[in-house]
Amino acid sequence: MTAFSTRCCIRISLLAALTALWLAVAAPSVHAEGIEVRKATLAMVDDGYVLEAEFGVALTPQLEEALNKGVSLYFLLEFELIRSRWYWFNEKVVNTHQQYRLSYNALTRQYRVGVGTLYQNFSTLREALEVMSRVRRREEVEPGALRKDSTYTAALRLRLDTTQLPKPFQISALGSREWNVGSDWYRWTVMP
Repeated sequence: MTAFSTRCCIRISLLAALTALWLAVAAPSVHAEGIEVRKATLAMVDDGYVLEAEFGVALTPQLEEALNKGVSLYFLLEFELIRSRWYWFNEKVVNTHQQYRLSYNALTRQYRVGVGTLYQNFSTLREALEVMSRVRRREEVEPGALRKDSTYTAALRLRLDTTQLPKPFQISALGSREWNVGSDWYRWTVMP
């Protein structure tokens, strides 16, 4: 009887250890907070360039609580295209930004993502963040600005624009990781 209970306890403790290990490895990737750039490209089309990017966006509990209480969150997508010069400062060929507004309407129980004057409603926060995390936009590059014989560095990031928060939240955001959510600059080489 004791041999059976000993083997059973070893199996249960081994199973518990494997479960704890799996949770320790899998849980951070599922509940990671912040913004990360998963991929980005600048593709040449017939009459210009198109920026395509994919982000992983997860709000902190503080941001999600503020959003659900009616505070709009503004996110800023920043894009730069730089030509290196050995004889002078680097030249910024393109320097653009686009603002996203994420809000929640308690009356309709819908989340809303706004880009410029266009808005779209969603029934869940997850759906709204999915749409916000996929970027496909045309980049205005002046004709002749990109040379075929040059190499350019493209840089992209998405961050919460804390300057657009109400003043009490801006004070809370100073030096707080829960409020300063954003990706690092993601850089890649572009050759036209």
